[in-house]
Amino acid sequence: MSATGWHHRVAHFNDGSSRICFNDDAIDREATNLIVFPDRSESTHTREECECRGCVYDESQYENVPWCYFPPGYGSYRQIYDPNNERFEVPIPLPPSPATAAEDKLYHVAFTPEPFSFQVIRTDTETVVFDTSVGALIFEDQFLQLSTKLPSHNVYGFGEHEHESFRHDLNWRRWGSFARDQPPSPGANLYGTHPFYLCLENDYNAHGVFLNNANAQDVSLQPTPALTYRHVGGIFDFYMFFGPTPADVVSQYTETIGRPYLPPYWSLGFHLSRYGYNGIDKVKEVVARMRQYNIPHDVQYGDIDYMERQKDFTIDEEAYGEVALRDFVNEIKEEGTNYIIILDPAIAANETTGTYRPYDDGVTKDVFIHDENDEILYGKVWPDYPDVEVDDSQDWDYQTEFYRSFAAFPDFQKPQTKEWWSQEVNDFHNKIPFDGIWIDMNEPANFVVGSVTGCTDNKYDFPPYHPQIWGATMADKTLCMNALQNLNESTQTVHYNMHNLYGWSQNKPTLDAAREATGKRSLVITRSTFAGSGQYSGHWLGDNASIWPHMHKSIIGMLEFNLFGIPFIGADICGFFDDTTEELCRRWSQLGNFYPFARNHNGLNYRDQDPAAFGEEFAVNMRDLFAIRYTLLPYLYTLHYKATAYGHTVVRPLMFEFTSDSETWGIDRQFLWGPGLMITPVLDEGGLSVNAYIPNTRWYDWYTGIEVDQANVGKWVTIGVPDYHIPLHIRGGNIIPIQQPANSTKFSRDNPFGLIVALSEGHSALGTLFWDDGTTADTIENGEYYKIEYVVAQGNLIASVVNSFGNILNGLNLETISVHGIANRPPWVKLNGMELNDSQWMFDDVTKILSISELAQPMMEQFMLSWH
Repeated sequence: MSATGWHHRVAHFNDGSSRICFNDDAIDREATNLIVFPDRSESTHTREECECRGCVYDESQYENVPWCYFPPGYGSYRQIYDPNNERFEVPIPLPPSPATAAEDKLYHVAFTPEPFSFQVIRTDTETVVFDTSVGALIFEDQFLQLSTKLPSHNVYGFGEHEHESFRHDLNWRRWGSFARDQPPSPGANLYGTHPFYLCLENDYNAHGVFLNNANAQDVSLQPTPALTYRHVGGIFDFYMFFGPTPADVVSQYTETIGRPYLPPYWSLGFHLSRYGYNGIDKVKEVVARMRQYNIPHDVQYGDIDYMERQKDFTIDEEAYGEVALRDFVNEIKEEGTNYIIILDPAIAANETTGTYRPYDDGVTKDVFIHDENDEILYGKVWPDYPDVEVDDSQDWDYQTEFYRSFAAFPDFQKPQTKEWWSQEVNDFHNKIPFDGIWIDMNEPANFVVGSVTGCTDNKYDFPPYHPQIWGATMADKTLCMNALQNLNESTQTVHYNMHNLYGWSQNKPTLDAAREATGKRSLVITRSTFAGSGQYSGHWLGDNASIWPHMHKSIIGMLEFNLFGIPFIGADICGFFDDTTEELCRRWSQLGNFYPFARNHNGLNYRDQDPAAFGEEFAVNMRDLFAIRYTLLPYLYTLHYKATAYGHTVVRPLMFEFTSDSETWGIDRQFLWGPGLMITPVLDEGGLSVNAYIPNTRWYDWYTGIEVDQANVGKWVTIGVPDYHIPLHIRGGNIIPIQQPANSTKFSRDNPFGLIVALSEGHSALGTLFWDDGTTADTIENGEYYKIEYVVAQGNLIASVVNSFGNILNGLNLETISVHGIANRPPWVKLNGMELNDSQWMFDDVTKILSISELAQPMMEQFMLSWH
C-alpha cells in the first residue's frame, strides 16, 4: 500500500481458557469494559449464564447499557498466526502488501504484548485512529471479535441497511450484515455487505477502515465512541486509509477495491419500469403516453412478467410474443429508448414437459451449487411449474409449495458457469436486442429455507454465534450454509463463506456477457453487492415502499453507496410497494431526478405511477423537471468519469466539501452533485417549504441565476417550495457544462453546449467536460475521449483541450455562456481577441449575470473568452 493506506492481517488464539465471554458493546467507563452477551438479547440471558463466563452482571447501571460485561483485565491473546488451519480469505482481487514500508508514512503502529492490543496513530497529529485495547480480542473457528476506540463520534458507512441518518447513532446500535432478500426495514440486514466506515476526526482529518471479511457479521456502535466487530469465520484483514480529507479516503478505498466503471451515457437518462405490465399491450400504452407528452425516456425495462412462467431466457408467447417483443424493442430503440431485461440467477430445474436448455446444459457443464452430498442443491424462487393455474389469492407459503418449481443456483466462481451464462445471454440477445441486464434475487434469494429438503443439523447453519441478522437460522430465505461452492477455479469451500459474495460473483460475468452480446459498454444493475461490485455494476436500493420516510432514507443510502464505490445508485422513484399518491410521486420525482440512477419502478398490482399516469398537468411538469436533468447530463457524466478515473464521489454530502464546518457533519436531507450543485428536496407530506443549510460561500439560484444574499450564507434558512419546484443552487467557483435537452440522450447528444460560470469570492472558477462516444467500453483506459478544462481568472475564461480523440465532437458547438457574480457591467466581451457584437451578449445590472449567445465556438477547439 502507499503511505496513505495501512494493511495489517492478524489472527489470534485464546489464552487456553474454555470460558468465552463475547464482547458486544464495549465502552471505557470507570476502568471497566462493558460487554453484553452477543448471542442473545438482554431480556433472555440470566445472571447465571453471564457469570459462568467469568463476566459481571449488573441490572442497575446506566440506561441502555448492557447488563453483562467483562471485568477489567479479562483474558489475552499471545499468538498472531494460526499454524494449524488454513482460514477462509475473501477472493476479491486486492493490491498485495508492499515489499518495503513507505518512507513518509502518515501513521505508525504501537503494540502492547500483555494483554495484546495495538494502536494505529496518525503521525502528524498523534490522533489514535484505531485502538484495540478497549476490549478482549477473540479468535475461534467460528467466532472472531475485535473492538476499537474511535477518535470521534462522526462515523459514516457500514451497509447495507436502512439507516436513520447518514452519520451513525453510536448509542448502542448493532448492525448485522448478511445478504438477504429483504425489503428496506428498520434494523434489517439487506441485500449487500460493505464492512467499510469513514470517520471524520475532530480536527477535520478523515480516515477509513475496511475489514475484508465476507462471513456473516455484525458491528456494534458504542457511545465511548467505540465499535466492536464480530464475524463467524475468516480472518481479520484490515485496510486503513488516512485521507486526510473525506474525499481522499474514498479515492484511496476505491483504488484498493477497484474503481467504479463508467456507465453508458444513455443510462444517465430517465428509466421506466414496473413489475406487472403483464403484456406487451400495456407496455406500449405506457410508452405511448410518455411520447404524447414528450417526456424524456431513455430506458424501458422488462421485469419477470415478460418471461414464460418467470423462467430466465424465455418469453411469454401469449402475453408478449418473441416477434412482437423484438419488434417493439427495435421500434423504441429507433425513437431513442433503450431496453433492459431482468435475469434472476435461479434456474428452473424440474420441467415436466419438454426440455429447458439453460438447466439441461447447466447440468451437463456442472455449473450449479451442490449440497453437502455433492448433488445439485434445489430451492424455489420465481419459476412456476408447467401446466398449473396459479391462484394469486392463496397465501405466499401455499403458492411456494404448490406453484413454484424446483430451482438450481449457478456457481459463478466456476469458469464453466461464466461460459454457460455468457452463452445463454448471447443467445437470448439474438432473440431480443436488449441493451443492458438487471440482475435480481442474487443474495441468493430462496423461497424455502435452505433447500427443498431443508438443511441438516450442521455447524454452518447453526454456528455458536448468530450475528444480529434476521432469520432464525442462517439458511433463512437462502441456501444451506454447508452447500458446496468454488472459492476459485481449483478450490471448494462452503456457502457459509461465500454467501455474502454471491452477488459480487455474478456481477462481472454478467457485465462481460452483456458486453459480448451487445458489442458495447452496456449496463448491469445488481441487487446484491460486496466491496468491489462497483467495478461492474450499478445498484438500486431495493424494494422500498411508497411512503414518505423512504424518500429521506434513499438519500442516506445514495450517500453511503458513493462511499462504497458504487456511485451509479438510486431508489425506486415513487416507491415499489403500495399505491403512491400524486403528491408523493411528484415530490419523489423531484428528488429522483437527481439520483445518478433515476428509475421509476412499481410493484405488482399497484396503481400506475409513470410520469404520464396522473394527467396532463403532472406530465407537463415532469417533462420540464426532467429537462433540468438532461440539461445537466454533461456535468453528471463528467462526475462519473472522475469517479472512474480518480475515485471521486458523484453524489456527496455537504460534509465532503465543507469539512471544517461542523454544521454539515450530520446533514443528510440535502446533498451535492459533485462540488458544484446543491439539491434540497421536499421530503415531508404537505411540505411547501424546506429548512436548508447554506454553507459559507457564494451560491446562485439555478432558476434565476441570482446570488444568494450573503446575509443568509453560513446559516439555516427557510425556503418556500411550490408544488412543482425543487431548490437547486450552484456553488461559486464552479463551471458547469450543459447541453440543450431533448426527450432522449440519442438526440440531446447532438445539441449545442453551454457553460454556466459561477464566480467565487475571488471571481475565479474551474470546470471540466469529459466526452466520449458514450457507448464504447474502456474509452478511458484507451484514451478515446475528449477532456476539456475550463478556468476563469481575472476576467478571462480559458478552455484547454487536455485530451482529444477522433471526431466525436465534430459538428458540436458551444453556443451559450452565462457568467454569474460579475460586479460591474463589462465594457466589452471578446472571443479569442475578437470583440463580440452587442446582439451576442447582455449584462443584467440587477442579477449581475453576463449572458452570451450565438458563439458557434467548436467544442473541440481551445478558446479564450474575455470580459474585463
